[in-house]
Amino acid sequence: LKDVCDAWSLPNAEHYALQYVDGRQTYITESNRREIKNGSILRLTTSPDQEAERLYSGIQSKNVDVKTDSLKKLASLSQDVTFAQEFISRNGLKQIYSIVEEGNDTGEMLAHTLKAFTELMEHDFVSWENLSTVFIKKVVSYVNMNAVDASIQQLSLSILENMVPTSRLLFELVKKEVTLDRLLTHLQATNAHLQLKAMALLIALLLTATDAERRDMMDYLREKNIRQFIHKNIIHSSEPLGDEMAHYLYVLQSVSLNLCEHRMRSSMDPYSQEQRELLQSLRQTAFESESEAPASNFSTERRRSLCAKEFRKLGFMNNSNPAEDLRRAPPGLLALDNMVYFSRNTPNAYSRFVLENSSREDKHECPFARSSIQLTLILCEILHVGEPCSETAQAFYPMFFGQDHFFEELFCICIQLVNKTWKEMRATQEDFDKVMQVVREQITRTLALKPTSLELFKTRVNAMNYSEILKLRQTERLHQEETLAVPVLELRERLKPELLELIRQQRLLHLCEGTLFRKISSRRRQDKLWYCRLSPNHKVLHYGDVEEGVESPPIESLTEKIPVADMKMLLVGKECPHTKEKSSGKQNKDVLELAFSIVHDVEEYCLNFVAPTRYEFCLWTDGLNVLLGREMTSERTQTDLDVLLSMELKLRLLDLENVSIPDTPPPIPKPPSNLNFCYDFSQAEQ
Repeated sequence: LKDVCDAWSLPNAEHYALQYVDGRQTYITESNRREIKNGSILRLTTSPDQEAERLYSGIQSKNVDVKTDSLKKLASLSQDVTFAQEFISRNGLKQIYSIVEEGNDTGEMLAHTLKAFTELMEHDFVSWENLSTVFIKKVVSYVNMNAVDASIQQLSLSILENMVPTSRLLFELVKKEVTLDRLLTHLQATNAHLQLKAMALLIALLLTATDAERRDMMDYLREKNIRQFIHKNIIHSSEPLGDEMAHYLYVLQSVSLNLCEHRMRSSMDPYSQEQRELLQSLRQTAFESESEAPASNFSTERRRSLCAKEFRKLGFMNNSNPAEDLRRAPPGLLALDNMVYFSRNTPNAYSRFVLENSSREDKHECPFARSSIQLTLILCEILHVGEPCSETAQAFYPMFFGQDHFFEELFCICIQLVNKTWKEMRATQEDFDKVMQVVREQITRTLALKPTSLELFKTRVNAMNYSEILKLRQTERLHQEETLAVPVLELRERLKPELLELIRQQRLLHLCEGTLFRKISSRRRQDKLWYCRLSPNHKVLHYGDVEEGVESPPIESLTEKIPVADMKMLLVGKECPHTKEKSSGKQNKDVLELAFSIVHDVEEYCLNFVAPTRYEFCLWTDGLNVLLGREMTSERTQTDLDVLLSMELKLRLLDLENVSIPDTPPPIPKPPSNLNFCYDFSQAEQ
């Protein structure tokens, strides 16, 4: 700095700083100076402390234009950690509080103020709990007012979303002041950004609430038909669904399904009158016509014997005390709820299931109750009921939002599938586990096709009959099957180096194409994106921030660089610095599985990544290992190698089809006693 200032005859070098011209325009400090790359363009500008002092005075100006410009500049510079530290140390946040608390302006000035506040709080120098109630209520008022600019409402919703998880008091304050009705109004806005921020706050409230509060909130949202609205206006809207909205829909689905957790983990209480009545209703619905004979004509013993017989026909293992079958938790009382729902909402299908199996031979009857209990457990496992939400997952089922009582309706379809598969397999009681295994496969394979409605799910799952499952299994087995003859194994080993080289080339090509990565902070998911790619000559990694919607930016637009020669090592999972920053209690399994870092330079700086998918993680870690001259270690390498080896072996062994290959080579015959059988070429030439 002093050299530059001397060259331009500028006094007081300490009043100046260097700043990047491109990208986020970060200030250069002692701590980050070694991150400057060759080719980076820097500019000489006012130092962060001078700039903080100037803007601190500017935002207190009586002149509206000066104040607005200062706030606009403040909103931009606050992204830089050095500037933010300087500004906060001057008690700058207090001035921002007072502008919000006292100001009645709802225009551009307020938007810049809220933006600056959001950016300053992002650095975690100040606790959210330090905010005054007046400030919070003012921010809440912008959310609740109609005649406010959408950008101010978005910023206000974003501030509240960050605030809610930090303390119970803030959660209660926001929950009380911002009603669910108001959030639903914003959710129905045509502005997609406003809709997204409203959904983000709703999800933050649901995740921070206690179980009882969450249940009440979900009941209220159900009354207001949020499911139908999401299904019609968000999932099936003309605009494509963004990653963040997909994540929020996944969380909403997960929270809804987890409402079943309490019943799933509760065993049946044989002394509960209500639960006994539910159990008896199953028997009465199925055998109503048979039980029309006046019960008073029967002795107590006879009546008990009749009940036990009917419970046996229903498929309970313990027919004298069927409550025992429901003591196992999970699935606990959830299985009973599902059976009762099936019997009440589809009585014809229920009666047909029970009576059809009552008339079969003993060993071929499909036990309704036992199947229902096991099926409920399978559905809970497939739909991850009772498991905590992932921070990054986006896998929601569109059909979930297309149906009230989704879990129960899905059960009704699948229990009829159990009966159908049982008949197709001609199963006996000994085959029960095999049948349920096939049913699990039918459900998971159909769900993987992402059907948009339960009707479509029903059609597809019924089309995937037992013979279809056998065909799919056979195909998969053929793909996996490999000849284990010794000569073939030797050939395999000879082919490996060539095919590994092919995989290495593919990994480097993928790195040259590049990948879009998402930045994830310790507090919340970020919507900031960055792109990284390898130069065509495999000598430099280029990376830089990009805007949403940019799929493959040109290599020239990525301003940051790391020479491959400077790369020291690759870290993955828990070893990465950006996973260690999180407190161990909050470490997210998904992020740990997708995190990797490159250590570079003499000072051992790190470039941190969180891959969008496991597939990308495998390709990037393999490619970086190739650049470092190390072995490729991902599970994908083994999978790709197996596929290529299998294909290459099959091509080479085509001519040997139906020929058995011996384990040892045939013996070499002894040399002949004479060589008279050889043709004499010399005589032919004469």
